[in-house]
Amino acid sequence: MNFYTKKKRWKWVLFTMAVVIVTASLWYTNILVNKIARSERNNVRIWADALQRKANLVAYTEKFFEQIKEEERKRAEILADASKNMMSDVNSEVLDIYYKIIQGNTTIPVIMTKDNDSIIHARNVGDRINQYDVLKGDLKKEFTVYKPIRVEYLPGEYQTLYFKESTIYTELRQVLEDLNESFLSEVIENAVSVPVIITDSTMKNVLHSGNLNKDKISDSSYLAQTLKEMASENEPIEITLTESEKRYIFYQKSALQKQLQVYPFVQLGVIGLFLLISYFFFSTTRRSEQDRVWIGMSKETAHQLGTPLSSMIAWLELMKLKGIEDEGIKEIQKDIDRLENITDRFSKIGSPPSLDPVNIVDVVYNSTEYIKSRTSKKIEYNINVPGDKPIIVPVNAHLFSWVIENLIKNAIDAMSGQGKITINVHEEKKWVIIDFSDTGKGIPKTQFKAIFNPGYTSKKRGWGLGLSLSKRIIREYHKGKIFVKHSHPYKETMFRIILRKQA
Repeated sequence: MNFYTKKKRWKWVLFTMAVVIVTASLWYTNILVNKIARSERNNVRIWADALQRKANLVAYTEKFFEQIKEEERKRAEILADASKNMMSDVNSEVLDIYYKIIQGNTTIPVIMTKDNDSIIHARNVGDRINQYDVLKGDLKKEFTVYKPIRVEYLPGEYQTLYFKESTIYTELRQVLEDLNESFLSEVIENAVSVPVIITDSTMKNVLHSGNLNKDKISDSSYLAQTLKEMASENEPIEITLTESEKRYIFYQKSALQKQLQVYPFVQLGVIGLFLLISYFFFSTTRRSEQDRVWIGMSKETAHQLGTPLSSMIAWLELMKLKGIEDEGIKEIQKDIDRLENITDRFSKIGSPPSLDPVNIVDVVYNSTEYIKSRTSKKIEYNINVPGDKPIIVPVNAHLFSWVIENLIKNAIDAMSGQGKITINVHEEKKWVIIDFSDTGKGIPKTQFKAIFNPGYTSKKRGWGLGLSLSKRIIREYHKGKIFVKHSHPYKETMFRIILRKQA
């Protein structure tokens, strides 16, 4: 009794320790995951801030180039005015100023033509102008990107000044275009390993994506769901490239962070599975060892009983030959038969018993009658069988009667030799149910399963093997069930046996 009580207590202690270890592991792992998550969010924020600063730089450069463009047009207008005024009747000092303005233009390509586009002069155009007498074709197309300036240098006579952006401006504009082109690519490449999507101002059209499955992104439903999930996790980052051009950056947790969040549970699951397999393995091994002990003990008991039993049979036969016939001889014969039955029971342990179709009602009556004749008259026995009809069940009568005797003996001990034992037998479609009830001191609900363990006993003297052996006979040999159905101290404690009927 103390052994199993302490065993159960130790189970609770170990279970509590396991819960504490698991809780501590989850708690500590969660701290690590949160630290990584915070670090990742900080990195994303730093990255986003860097993007915004770069976008601001791009926007500022674009505005700066627009200013340069406007300044170059103003310079072209000044050149046109200077060329016009040089044709006017002005003093030499003014002409000298106009001349210096025209000669000082070293960056803006200009071509001055008559109304018929015949070229008068050109500047900052290069040697290719020598191939043209008239502004036409690709050259004219190149110089009409910006609106030409028409100048009336004499009444009714006009000249046209064609110009285009300066070489410096062209180079700067190319740098800007390269900067804008590489901007979004750099955003993706430096996305600190988080899944990221860049959309236009509608937040629907994807311009670039990173750390995501390219094939799935093409699926509109998957894309919409992904954008929704990203927006729910983190507010999209707005990037302003120019005054009229915006981009939105959507991002979410990295795959590493998600894996770290799941990892503790996977780890605990693997450990739990390993412990479960180990427990099953060692439990099976332990049961196998117990089986060998049971079989060895049973066969040794049968062997030890065989020798004195044979001697008793011989002495009884000798007494009969001498003509000794009285009531004592008949009782001795009954006990010898009983011992032979017990020896037969022990010899069958460990070997597959033969299950024969028998009337289970007769087995219950016979087993009860044997115990009844050897117990106190203060014990009341009641056997209830609906209709008193035979119920055929495949059992081994010797082993099953052993179970009945064990249950009745335990009931007698629980009632201290005074009370009522009730046996109810009824059948269902596929099962036969036998209930054993007594009015003893009862069994604590926490011990309903423990009482079937080998060595469990509440008596000062006892081996605690009766119920364990009964469970083995019912479950392993007859493929049935035996358990405590309920227990109310000094009112009713009920054991139930369920057996499968013959097919």
